[in-house]
Amino acid sequence: MLFDSHAHINEASYSPEERAELIKTIEASDVDYVADIGYDLASSKLAVEHAAKYPWCYAVVGCHPHDAKSMDDMELAMYKGLARKKKVVAIGEIGLDFHYDHSPRDIQREWFRRQIRMANQLKMPIVIHSREADQETMDILKEEGAFSEERKSWFPKRPDPSGYTLKKSEAAKKTPDDPADHMADDARVLIHCFSGSAELAAQYVKLGATISVAGPVTYKNNRKTVAVVAEVPMDFLLVETDSPYLSPEPLRGRRNMSPNVKYTAQKVAEIKDMTLEEVAAKTKENAMRFYGITR
Repeated sequence: MLFDSHAHINEASYSPEERAELIKTIEASDVDYVADIGYDLASSKLAVEHAAKYPWCYAVVGCHPHDAKSMDDMELAMYKGLARKKKVVAIGEIGLDFHYDHSPRDIQREWFRRQIRMANQLKMPIVIHSREADQETMDILKEEGAFSEERKSWFPKRPDPSGYTLKKSEAAKKTPDDPADHMADDARVLIHCFSGSAELAAQYVKLGATISVAGPVTYKNNRKTVAVVAEVPMDFLLVETDSPYLSPEPLRGRRNMSPNVKYTAQKVAEIKDMTLEEVAAKTKENAMRFYGITR
């Protein structure tokens, strides 16, 4: 009943035995689908292999900002080739990380831009990593056309029952029963493991982005992400683990895995005054729409 919208079954630190055990655990759980997210060339290739082998797995391919220093034109072309494989549903995770600065910032910016352009060429969704680079991440996405009207025209509109994304001037022109009130443009840009403010989340949603929250929303003092979940309508929210990282309460300190996404979904349900089953169903629906999965 759950969709872990961002995980790393392809994590290099797993031994073959550990990965096999993880896969068995996922298959025995309430998780229906997992997006296996690439962060370098090797992990992207492995994600593609997993997607081909497991019916519940879908692949996302791209170069994380930590690894941007190793990128070149040949590697970019290899990502483009991988993106055309079956069950590859997005480009990612790409973006900026100014916390660790494992790659020089100018190199991060260059390959972030070039991978956005690749996603636009391929007309594919984009999964974004942004840490301590909130404004610049948004600026680059805007400058490279990630929220352009042309890009939004490639994807079906998404539900917006609350009219949340409408500008006041637009809302004033519509009648209450106008079907357009219930749909919004979708840029198919996902800000994964969102750590920004509720105000920033609202800006992203109005641009056509989707917001995903992970284990940190369950942490006792994390009022910031709780406020994000309270602000963003359910139609624009996903849940994820970012496993093997960011284990939720009550499992902090242990290696994370996809079945633990239920703890994040339960916290979202608490904030939204919904049941776990309702949140699981809605975030699964949202993730399938974002990734273009029709089955």
